[in-house]
Amino acid sequence: MKVILTRDVPKVGKDGEIVQVANGYARNYLFPRQLAVVAKGTAMKQHTDRLQREIAKSTNLLTTAQKSAEQLNGQQFQILAKANPKSTRLFGAVTEADVVDVIQKSLGLEVDKRKISLIDPIKLTGTYELTARLHPDVTASFTIEVVTAEVLEARERARVLAEEKAAKEAAKAAAEAAAAEAAAQEAAAKAAAQAAPAAEITSALDEAPDAEA
Repeated sequence: MKVILTRDVPKVGKDGEIVQVANGYARNYLFPRQLAVVAKGTAMKQHTDRLQREIAKSTNLLTTAQKSAEQLNGQQFQILAKANPKSTRLFGAVTEADVVDVIQKSLGLEVDKRKISLIDPIKLTGTYELTARLHPDVTASFTIEVVTAEVLEARERARVLAEEKAAKEAAKAAAEAAAAEAAAQEAAAKAAAQAAPAAEITSALDEAPDAEA
């Protein structure tokens, strides 16, 4: 007899599958426990409709997961933690719940914390490569950087110093360029001044009457 399982039945099949079973097994075990229905008539139509709904739902879930993966892939998130200033060991730990929280706050994506590839909680500052399984067929890769306030402050000081140094070097280069330009103009002016008398003499000779004439 062909039946449609309405529940997962060990060694028989999964919910929604059509399977062939012995008549006595169906009547004495499956039907009384509402684990299956006969695969014909209304039951078959309901089964077909159910499959179509599940296919549509699966397609929508896949599309949503793919769009989420496009947003998440390659992203780097920062989690602020506390640690001794002279140590990289955290006071406490960063868990998958912290990871999904920063993803949600940064991108607005809801990710199941059970699908994050963080086996053990993070207990040291540093950068960690992780993945999120958004769908059986879709996985996204991203990076988590665990830092302390002291590290961020040191980075900011270094950034400011670097900008100040760059500004001073740029000002020095501009001053040197301006000085070089001024020197070039002065040299050109001197050369022009020196060339002027010679030009006047040449012009005077050209204008003088021919002595033999």
